[in-house]
Amino acid sequence: MIAHHGELANAPALLSLADKLLDSIRHAAQQGRTAHDVERDIWNQLLALGHQAFAHFLQLQGSGDLGPQVTLSDGSLAQRLEQTHTRDYRTVFGSFTIERTCYGSREGQAITFVPLDNRLQLPASDYSYLLQQWGQMLGAESAFARIADTLEEILKIKQPVDSLERINRNMATAVEPFREQRPLPKPEDEGEVFVASADGKGIVMRRNPDDPKPKAHRSKGDKANKKRMAIVGAIYSVDRHVRTAEEVTAALFRDTPSSGEKKAKRPEPVGKHVWGRLSRAGDGSLGEPIDAVFGWQAKELGRRNNSGTKDVVCVMDGQECLWEGCQRHLPVGVVEVLDILHVTPRLWQASHMFCKEGSKEAASFVRDRVLRILRGECKGVVMGLRRQATLQKLAASKNKKLETICKYLSGNASRMRYGEYLAKGYPIASGVIEGACRSYVKDRMERSGMRWTKAGAQAMLDVRSEFLNGDWDSFHRFRIQHETNQIYPHIQILERQNWTLAV
Repeated sequence: MIAHHGELANAPALLSLADKLLDSIRHAAQQGRTAHDVERDIWNQLLALGHQAFAHFLQLQGSGDLGPQVTLSDGSLAQRLEQTHTRDYRTVFGSFTIERTCYGSREGQAITFVPLDNRLQLPASDYSYLLQQWGQMLGAESAFARIADTLEEILKIKQPVDSLERINRNMATAVEPFREQRPLPKPEDEGEVFVASADGKGIVMRRNPDDPKPKAHRSKGDKANKKRMAIVGAIYSVDRHVRTAEEVTAALFRDTPSSGEKKAKRPEPVGKHVWGRLSRAGDGSLGEPIDAVFGWQAKELGRRNNSGTKDVVCVMDGQECLWEGCQRHLPVGVVEVLDILHVTPRLWQASHMFCKEGSKEAASFVRDRVLRILRGECKGVVMGLRRQATLQKLAASKNKKLETICKYLSGNASRMRYGEYLAKGYPIASGVIEGACRSYVKDRMERSGMRWTKAGAQAMLDVRSEFLNGDWDSFHRFRIQHETNQIYPHIQILERQNWTLAV
């Protein structure tokens, strides 16, 4: 426990540790110790020095005794309680117990004001904001159990896994208010076109106690794990990138560039942000998360393209429920683009109805139709596939598969005006959202053995989004201020108090 009265015992100990550190460095140099041993020894001594330094800082604050009574910001009086009250505080330098003078109506009743907590702006949690930030930065990439081991190895701190999970869920509550006031890219830095995209990604959920036990033997169609779908959205701006159908076809088929041919540099996305919402419905239905994600994108567009002068493009696969969400929320006139990478696999499937799989004929078949589709000839390609099926008298099973492909292409023809899109420099592939589903969701939440509760999964999606979006430091500054405003409504009265250090 840190004493707050009498002699400041920590100051001599602090100076002693500093002298000890200098002596150990000199002795290490004289004895010829190895660099890695000295490095570890210095680190351990710095942790001990940091502990004493922070203890001295707390000791200098005193207990926060402001006299027999304090006038609160609402004009009411709070009386000094007879006993000081302690609270635990865990930092990157170790744990402390702080004695504080508290104010309220009387002992045993709710405490209404703690001057020292207000002065130091201590978090609601026992864990310091810095320790929370470091732990959750690691948690954005690694399992919580691994984080606990890492913190113990580096900082000599034992932090239970359940406390890391609680901090993650608490931190997530600040994500939405932060997003609503997130600093925007400068208008002059924005790209020429705004791009929105969305996709679904399953997350393995933890079994509830009342769920049926897993089957000893799975039949066809049974899943090894129960997943719940998250809808992941991305929004960014980018400069136009005009290309020809021939250039895109060459890229899709990975043609070797001609000697001396210089590949055009792709423009970089500006202000790229991703966020995912897990389905909250008992049956896992996607209406609510789709509306939440597209609603968020609409707000972002409203903030970043409020004049509505820039083109807005939505690039996705063929899931109709996603396109319906786009139409409900995104601005009128948004350009709908079917991801070309969801077209090419179907053309390869179609080629196998007429050509041997893996043959040059199959590759030529696909290349020809990809080029035509990129020129905007989707309807002609579909008509040609059906005509060829009739001429070659395809077997019923193959004809059925081919008709499924044709219906997909014709049903999305309005989103396959690629000749127009390429001429205007629009993106035609949803690589950003595909990459987001992989790096944002899979890389953290689908590791071996991981199972999530709904609350835990959504909290991780929220916090990890701010980590990946590049807003980590800004988010934490906002979160600290947001929490401070909530838990310290009387903090301003310290401005008229004369705080005397315990020296």
